[in-house]
Amino acid sequence: MKTRTAVATTGNLIMTGVVLMLLGDLLFALNDAMGKWLMTSFAVGQVLVIRSLGAFILLGPMIARQGPMALFRVEQKGLQFMRVAMATGDVALFYAAVAYLPLADVMTFYMAGPIYIAALSHFFLGEKIGWRRWLAVLVGFAGVVIALRPSTAMLSLPSLFGLAGSFSFALSLVMSRYLRSTSDTTLVTWQTVAALATGIGLSIGHWQPATPIDWSGMLLLGVVATCAHLLITRSLKLAPASLLAPLQYTLLLWAIVLGYIFFNDIPDMQIVIGAAIIVFAGLFIFHRKNLKETVPAEAVPPDGH
Repeated sequence: MKTRTAVATTGNLIMTGVVLMLLGDLLFALNDAMGKWLMTSFAVGQVLVIRSLGAFILLGPMIARQGPMALFRVEQKGLQFMRVAMATGDVALFYAAVAYLPLADVMTFYMAGPIYIAALSHFFLGEKIGWRRWLAVLVGFAGVVIALRPSTAMLSLPSLFGLAGSFSFALSLVMSRYLRSTSDTTLVTWQTVAALATGIGLSIGHWQPATPIDWSGMLLLGVVATCAHLLITRSLKLAPASLLAPLQYTLLLWAIVLGYIFFNDIPDMQIVIGAAIIVFAGLFIFHRKNLKETVPAEAVPPDGH
């Protein structure tokens, strides 16, 4: 009876992690669209500075409730520093790439993130990945390429920013899973502080005047991004990174929905086909994970699913 209760509790936690990841991806899609709009008028550093200040609208009360000194009582400081560096690089490189490339191209690079995460989780987190889920991740990425139709601009220098940013993003997520005993507030606060410091350095000589609407947009960007980071950080504490990684493909689905609501963009058949492939791959991976955890071990092929 206790075993059944433990399995049910674990299943509920994993499902909660999946839901939080999906909500976080929705907010990240909104963040990406807002960031693209702001980068047409402002430098990366300026956006990072105001975005980081906006983040403290949410983080301030959380830090006060936790206690400021708790920010300095962290485990494995070396890994914490590496995670902060990767998270900061992700944000800065994304904005640098999106300033020069179409959002769809940059998103293509970031859709490779689940492949990186699956590989890193397999080797560093001990989350065993079998050939079926490897294949499903690759099929999902193929669906992204079909839907986004990356342009020849991907071969330019800014494309390297996108590739490096997507790898930094994947590493930061894997480290978040590894450091899951650290509070969400501490994890997100330090990456926000690092982004603020980086933004101050990059904005020297590139600061531009802005309207109240622009300032509000940059502050709101920080609020939205912080909510997304908090949701995803929490999700990684509840469910395996290798299971959550393919859900990043839903960023494309959110982009289609937001594009239709705000810009009246109707996806063509190629995008619909690509999105269908992505959904199928994600659901298959989720099914294989559930199968592995809910049936006797002898009933599952020994390849690790």
